[in-house]
Amino acid sequence: MGLTKFHYPKRMFMESGDSKEKLERMDLSLTGMSCASCAAKIEKGLGSVEGVSQATVNFAAEKATVLFHPGQTDISNLIEKVKDLGYGARVEKVVLPIQGMTCASCVSKVEKAIRSLKGVFQVNVNLATERATIEYVPGVASIQDFKTAIQAAGYQTLEVKAGDSALREEDIVEKERLAREAELLKLKQKFIIGAILLSPILILMYGGSLLGKWTGLSMETNFFIQFLLATPVQFWAGWQFYVGFWKATRHKTSDMNTLIAVGTSAAYLYSLIVTFGPHLIMVKGLMMDVYFDTSAAIIVLILLGRLLEARAKGKTSEAIKKLIGLQPRTARIIRNGDEMDIPVSEVAPGDLVIVRPGEKIPVDGIVKEGYSSVDESMVTGESLPVEKKTGDGVIGATINKTGTFKFEATRVGKDTVLSQIVRLVQEAQGSKPPIARMVDVIASYFVPIVISIAVITFIIWLLFGPHPAFTYAFLNFIAVLIIACPCALGLATPTSIMVGTGKGAENGILIRGAEALETAHRLSTIVMDKTGTLTRGEPSVTDVIESEGFTKQEILILAASAEKGSEHPLGEAIVKKAKAENLQLLDPKNFQAIAGHGIEAMIGAREVLLGNLRLMEERRVHLNGLLNKAEQLSGKGKTPMFLAVDGKAAGIIGVADTLKENSREAVETLHRMGLEVVMLTGDNERTARAIAGQIGIDRVLAEVLPEKKAEEVKRLQGEGKKVGMVGDGINDAPALAQADVGIAIGTGTDVAMESSDITLIGGDLRGVVTAIALSKATIRNIKQNLFWAFAYNTILIPVAAGALFPFFGVLLNPIFAAGAMAFSSVTVVSNALRLRKFKLPMN
Repeated sequence: MGLTKFHYPKRMFMESGDSKEKLERMDLSLTGMSCASCAAKIEKGLGSVEGVSQATVNFAAEKATVLFHPGQTDISNLIEKVKDLGYGARVEKVVLPIQGMTCASCVSKVEKAIRSLKGVFQVNVNLATERATIEYVPGVASIQDFKTAIQAAGYQTLEVKAGDSALREEDIVEKERLAREAELLKLKQKFIIGAILLSPILILMYGGSLLGKWTGLSMETNFFIQFLLATPVQFWAGWQFYVGFWKATRHKTSDMNTLIAVGTSAAYLYSLIVTFGPHLIMVKGLMMDVYFDTSAAIIVLILLGRLLEARAKGKTSEAIKKLIGLQPRTARIIRNGDEMDIPVSEVAPGDLVIVRPGEKIPVDGIVKEGYSSVDESMVTGESLPVEKKTGDGVIGATINKTGTFKFEATRVGKDTVLSQIVRLVQEAQGSKPPIARMVDVIASYFVPIVISIAVITFIIWLLFGPHPAFTYAFLNFIAVLIIACPCALGLATPTSIMVGTGKGAENGILIRGAEALETAHRLSTIVMDKTGTLTRGEPSVTDVIESEGFTKQEILILAASAEKGSEHPLGEAIVKKAKAENLQLLDPKNFQAIAGHGIEAMIGAREVLLGNLRLMEERRVHLNGLLNKAEQLSGKGKTPMFLAVDGKAAGIIGVADTLKENSREAVETLHRMGLEVVMLTGDNERTARAIAGQIGIDRVLAEVLPEKKAEEVKRLQGEGKKVGMVGDGINDAPALAQADVGIAIGTGTDVAMESSDITLIGGDLRGVVTAIALSKATIRNIKQNLFWAFAYNTILIPVAAGALFPFFGVLLNPIFAAGAMAFSSVTVVSNALRLRKFKLPMN
């Protein structure tokens, strides 16, 4: 998506009879228009959107002005309409780290606050990463507006440097690391001191009668000591819950803090009355028990849960930290003839960079001098080093293994492959799959429902419970409040998405969004483009067949000499083969290209013809039985090139775009996973079927023109199939966009990668298998988390309310409720971390 430039909306009024109808004006900056008809098309399209009163498009200014009813449509509908028409509207994206969120209700609250701002196109708030990813229209909304809205909702944003309208990932990660460490330290201190204070409270509570006998400690003194010990736990260790409760109340909402603050405060205040005004609630002249142990234990156990949860959440973002940690700090460059070491951030495109053995390559570039092998595993996931020579591209953050070389920097800063990988992973981790949106809806109602259940529980037990009814009602009221856990609901999806997308990045698989991750596990058909995807994308010599009186070596020398200097792909393949066998080539004379047929040239004193069957027939060359062998080559999808020397058939050279070495293994594994594999190609039916037969392709779509590829994908979707499209070229981009999941081979073009949902950084097709397997594992993990979160709340809330008491006489102690609640979210995060052990399906 491009960048969007809007201007401040102006309130417009239009007369409608005697009434005035309020309209809103929006100016959109457009991309992709090439003529006046494009402007007319957009104008007509925007005008057809429900709620739009008037739309005008200025082709010269590349701007659309729209008047619309804000109650009937919004910015997102206008932008989506422009995109549906095949054009773009510039929007900007920002990632803001947020502090203070504790549960799914907080996520809903922050999203609602940001979404209420004019100019916000899309917003996703992630509890696991504690970030908000916002797409907005600059000029209508700003970063400061978002910060103000977040703070007004009761949360804080981290202050980091901004650049290019987006926050630098390095700044974000460093600030978050420091903030997380400070938060962990604070939680640890509060938990330890709280636990130390809780220990004597428990002794006084459960060993009070023995202490009274041994020491003469009265009940009043016992309760007073408990009060002294419990008060700092309640108002120092538990202060964060009161802060959260107050912020939520001020904004007329409720969250996890509401439940904890109300539940523990009820126990504490009741105990306070018993301690200092026992006559107010005596039953038959007997002093009631205090529950300082309950309030203090609940707070300490929840702090322990938060501490363990924070530690586990820190591990979910390890993939991003590893990726950022790959970036070297300095680069050695040559400027004005001098070698110098400078910070990587100061390297500019065009700089000549020197890399010695064992050093990291600082930025992306093109090798200008030298030869080496480079370990690219940290970026592509492929373990074998890649040979690099003059003219080859190198990727920043990869490791130079053997030789020294010089390269010209081409991409630096945020444009490097590593920076783009980090950005894509970050965006994927901040996105939400459709399954998470359902959870958000439930979470927004969760806390009010729990409070209602707690109040109903109190009333029922007070009216119908056994003696002492108030005590039963009171304890069950607290248990219901404390047992409920929106934290587990809020963490169930984002933690799995974070670990899953991070694991993908470690294996050279970039997943652009959580929606693609969810869709990929439901794919039924994989469509693969042939050239550059299943095959290497460049022809090579596969066979050399000699006629009587000639040797294979002689045939190669003569053919390659004739093609020396040729720019034709088939000719280049023959020359490359000869050079690979270290054959000495001769200079051709009287070279002539025969259009559509081949070439002729003099090599020394010999007249050489090299071309197709038609050339041989026209020159009346007798083939000496080579025709049958040529047909056999054609049947295998290879192109036969006949060589004649001095009018006599010398042999055949078979040339083909050979299959990638792992193509067959990838197709076989996809079959084992129950997927249909389809090959899409512009080749003729015979050649296509020959190649498909070699690797077990189920279905062949041959002779498909580039512009018709997307139509073929759409036709497959019309058959009820969920289609994944794998391609690498510019002409694959429409098909990638049409497919349910587009998978681009990273060795291909940037256009294909931008159109895809998943990008394989290397050219290995086994990455397709890994991506689908990872999708299945991640969605399975999410479902496990959601099952646990829903089952936990569905089963234990009724138990806490006393549902088992009439049948088994069982009640849930609020302290045990606190323990269960504290560890439910830890369980969810720990389960998500199991994805880190994901094994590649073919290993």
